[in-house]
Amino acid sequence: MGTLRVISGSAKGIRLKTVPGKSTRPITDLVKESLFNILGNEVLDIRILDLFGGTGAVGIEALSRGAAAATFLEINWQAVRVIQQNLEATHLSDKAVVLHQDAFKFLTSSQPESFDLIYIAPPQYKAMWQKAMLLIDQNPKLLSDNGQIIVQINPLEWVDERYVHFNEFDRRKYGDTLLVFFEKSQPSKDITN
Repeated sequence: MGTLRVISGSAKGIRLKTVPGKSTRPITDLVKESLFNILGNEVLDIRILDLFGGTGAVGIEALSRGAAAATFLEINWQAVRVIQQNLEATHLSDKAVVLHQDAFKFLTSSQPESFDLIYIAPPQYKAMWQKAMLLIDQNPKLLSDNGQIIVQINPLEWVDERYVHFNEFDRRKYGDTLLVFFEKSQPSKDITN
């Protein structure tokens, strides 16, 4: 595993701390660069939910490139501290909220705002990405109408699922990393019962 760093933007070149042990799945610079090349200017002024924060690398990269705000969820205390230290090192703390919380509890609780990008990169081989997607599918207001969900997993973990509110619109493989992109099936209409 090479050095983790911010690739572009206001915090370009700053090295990020990693979380000791195997509790997180750090994104490689190659995958991160590819991901942000795909997103391009779509990252400007968006609100991001980094569901399994880890080192915070994805949310921090987005903030460095002009995202408005990022919420990081992490259940591991060590990882929470690493995210906070990385935010301090990149001078992006003022645009971020770091929650020491279970991602699944967060997804089932009512949230006051929706996010433009939900990034799901859970610990490997625990089917956690599927559980997260199902919970978001039950609470589709978490994602803004033009937002997207990106799942980062090992290709071996992929299972073709169907969702009520979301469609897959892209899939990219980089070695042992698979990025799967979802969007809302159609703009949700305000239906009152």
